[in-house]
Amino acid sequence: MTDGNSGRPPFGAVLCDVDNVVRTFDSARLEALERAAGVAEGSTKKVAFAPEVDLPLLRGEITSQEWAEAIAEGLAGLVPEPQTAYELALALLESPFHADDEVVSLLRRARVRVPLVLVSNAALELESDLDSLGLSDLADHVVNSARVGIAKPDPRIYRLAADLAGVAPERCLFVDDSEENVAAAAALGMRAVRFREAADLERALEPLFS
Repeated sequence: MTDGNSGRPPFGAVLCDVDNVVRTFDSARLEALERAAGVAEGSTKKVAFAPEVDLPLLRGEITSQEWAEAIAEGLAGLVPEPQTAYELALALLESPFHADDEVVSLLRRARVRVPLVLVSNAALELESDLDSLGLSDLADHVVNSARVGIAKPDPRIYRLAADLAGVAPERCLFVDDSEENVAAAAALGMRAVRFREAADLERALEPLFS
């Protein structure tokens, strides 16, 4: 599908989330530790990703180590020993991750045609993590919330990413696994797509490849 007036695709840049889109995490060790500690699976993540715990990390106000300590404090009422709480927090922090090769391939194809900006709510380690995956050259720009001090769904981070791409917001395709973040992008006039699997991204990028 192209723009009826010019024959061009309906977007001129791709803005894409990183976590749970480009890379995924393996929680097997964390889940095993939770079972051993007698706490419900997912308890550590529930504490860790509560806004009052993870927003300071995502805005670059605390380090990942300080985040782990905050998680351990939040788990104190769920596990009998402080050391166990800290082990659970570290297991989350140190969860191994890998890139989704299909997603990476699609994004590399897209970048040949339009600018690509990664827009991630992440810790300060994001850029080194991308480098470890061999993805430091994947995008034209990386907008890391911890470095800019603004986290999605704050509209300012979307506008910053669009400015870096050199494209008006309404000419951007935005891809994210969070419904809240997708809604915020749509409110700015972006073509916003909720990511669940690589096929969602492939369908969204089809205008570039046809």
